[in-house]
Amino acid sequence: MAVSNENRSSLIRPTNMRGGLCAGKRGQQQIRQTRRAFGVINQSLLGAPAYPCVVNKRPFSQTHEVYEKKQADPAHRPITRKSAAQISTQQSCFKEVKIFKVPNTTATATNSTGFGDCTSIFVDDEFKSPEEQAEAMPEDAEPMFLEQAEPVPEEANDAEEVEMVDIVEEPIVDIDGSDLKNPLAVVDYVGDLYAYYRRMEGFSCAPPNYLEQQCDINEKMRAILIDWLIEVHDKFELLKETLFLTVNLIDRFLSQHTVVRKKLQLVGLVAMLLACKYEEVSVPIVGDLILISDKAYTRNDVLEMENLMLNTLQFNMSVPTPYVFMNRFLKAAQSDKKIELLSFFLIELSLVEYQMLKFPPSLLAAAAVYAAQCTLHGFKQWSSTCEWHTNYSEEQLLECSSLMVGFHQKASTGRLTGVHRKYSTSKFSYIANSEPAKCLVQNQQL
Repeated sequence: MAVSNENRSSLIRPTNMRGGLCAGKRGQQQIRQTRRAFGVINQSLLGAPAYPCVVNKRPFSQTHEVYEKKQADPAHRPITRKSAAQISTQQSCFKEVKIFKVPNTTATATNSTGFGDCTSIFVDDEFKSPEEQAEAMPEDAEPMFLEQAEPVPEEANDAEEVEMVDIVEEPIVDIDGSDLKNPLAVVDYVGDLYAYYRRMEGFSCAPPNYLEQQCDINEKMRAILIDWLIEVHDKFELLKETLFLTVNLIDRFLSQHTVVRKKLQLVGLVAMLLACKYEEVSVPIVGDLILISDKAYTRNDVLEMENLMLNTLQFNMSVPTPYVFMNRFLKAAQSDKKIELLSFFLIELSLVEYQMLKFPPSLLAAAAVYAAQCTLHGFKQWSSTCEWHTNYSEEQLLECSSLMVGFHQKASTGRLTGVHRKYSTSKFSYIANSEPAKCLVQNQQL
């Protein structure tokens, strides 16, 4: 960097005693003396001992000028006027720092001037001590710390010994494998059939609170009617699906048409007549139904009600009842005769109860099979095969099955004992006398 000599007041210029510039031989002699004096200074720099001194340092200007941190050692070059001026300038550009003993100093320069022998150290911010950096740091500055990795606990390093237990999943049994050669089992279509039943069961059930719109009939009257129809169904020795379709037709009709109390028994008789025409091979005649009703209605009354019910229901007789699902779920449970009889006993008890209308037919059938298994085995049992084919887990069946067990406990008492008397005969192996499932009774009490 070029330094102007005119602006340096500390620069030594050869002058005469009078203050004028040197000229001629006398001036040349003074110049030689001056150069000789600088030579002496140079020699003293190389051989003089180092003493501590004070060095001035000021921070760099705000301009983005680059200064080299490592200064050249002046002992390796001769001192000229320009280099002396630069050394003098550098002394005024650094901050005053007292150096007492600094071993292994990085950048040092030995200087012997008119101010005395001293050791000049060019101190940069990079070489400040931690105390000086803390003093120079502004108050609002936040200290920066190195990110340290979190210590890993010793427990994470030690691998825990876990006892490996072999979990054996229960296989799902192919319940249709034995019916491959049976054309009536329609094994190729049975999956699609029950998928369709599942979609349609929501549209083929009566609302669970439909009796609220009836003015002259209530839940007790409905229970008495269905309990009586179960006995009639047994006396006529009709098919099981006929009973379930009869109850479905009654509920669907009452949910769409208001009926007075005197006509309620007629609705039940006509519903059974329609179900027999749909399901049975040998249909009871109208006269037999009139005799059962103790001649409370005429033939014209029966035919008029039949016409009204069919038009109200829009001739929709093909609906999935609990019986449709019961056959499939009993097959999935690989049930015997006792489980089958007990399942139908429990689900017929549920037909009488108005509160059971909140459950779909598929759930009623699955809960009846589950409650029958718990009753006969004495513990909760629901295989993966049953869960696969019913699409209901054991937890989903607990509420409905617990209610069925409660009905079983009270079946022999009260006024409505038609179902209990039916299943207490030898025809049904006295299955009604079975002790209710204790495991589900405790769950109901909780």
